[in-house]
Amino acid sequence: MDTTTATTPTLGTSTTRGPGPATALAVVTAVLALVSAVWTFVDPGLLHGPAAMQGSARGTALVLGVLAVPVLLVSVWRARLGSGPALVTWAGALLYVVYNAVLFLFLTPFNAAFLVYVALFGTSLWAVGHLAMSPGLWQVARDAARRAPVRGVAVYVWVVAVLNAIAWLAMIIPSLGDHPAPMLEGTGVQTNAIYVQDLAVWLPLAAVGALWLWRREARGALVVGAVLGLWAIESVSIAVDQWFGVRADPDSPVVSLSVIPPFLVLAVVGLVPLWLLLRSGSRAAPGREVGAP
Repeated sequence: MDTTTATTPTLGTSTTRGPGPATALAVVTAVLALVSAVWTFVDPGLLHGPAAMQGSARGTALVLGVLAVPVLLVSVWRARLGSGPALVTWAGALLYVVYNAVLFLFLTPFNAAFLVYVALFGTSLWAVGHLAMSPGLWQVARDAARRAPVRGVAVYVWVVAVLNAIAWLAMIIPSLGDHPAPMLEGTGVQTNAIYVQDLAVWLPLAAVGALWLWRREARGALVVGAVLGLWAIESVSIAVDQWFGVRADPDSPVVSLSVIPPFLVLAVVGLVPLWLLLRSGSRAAPGREVGAP
């Protein structure tokens, strides 16, 4: 499908109806994310549970509002101007929102913002689905899969996924059969949504996406590019939420200043494979169209 012809609708515009659903859902997601971030960060009576977890949630909210939302909106704007790679950063920012909407819902005690968090989760999922149908995004993925140094990027993703899985399993396995589970000490929750998400969804997705990328399949470039965007923002988010958690409770076993430098380094290092993919993706000239349903 030719995504640059004048007869193909743009991702963000329609010839008759204005912004399309992908752009509209991204903007609504950004608004809900900003509301969630501000409410969670500034309202001292909203959060409950252990002080360290409250601090961590506020740190996550800060990164959501000052980093993820701007990345999402700038990506939408750049894509409307014809930037193909901006579609990939758009996808990565949305995945970060999905990931942390789940944490707001299940890693913080029930609170007054619950319905806002639910709306954020649902809208961000729909936004990912609509964006994934964009022919423009698939064109970027095809170009990246064909031109990028895919094996180096795939190996990087596998290394991160395996090390992450080992780290989680090293905490989970010794806790099996114990109640309360040692790995949940200081969290105030019955289970940890981070382990559930990572082991059931994100790490398998990254590993399979890396396999597709190794084979130079477009779906591999799409998945890996979006996951690398998620990881970059999430690494910053972890560093910030740990700092806020330690400030709230320096003695808590669930937060530590020692993890901040490694995650900041990981955020920077992770931008390298993402850049290698993005520079290999198509870039429509300003005024040319980036196709979408």
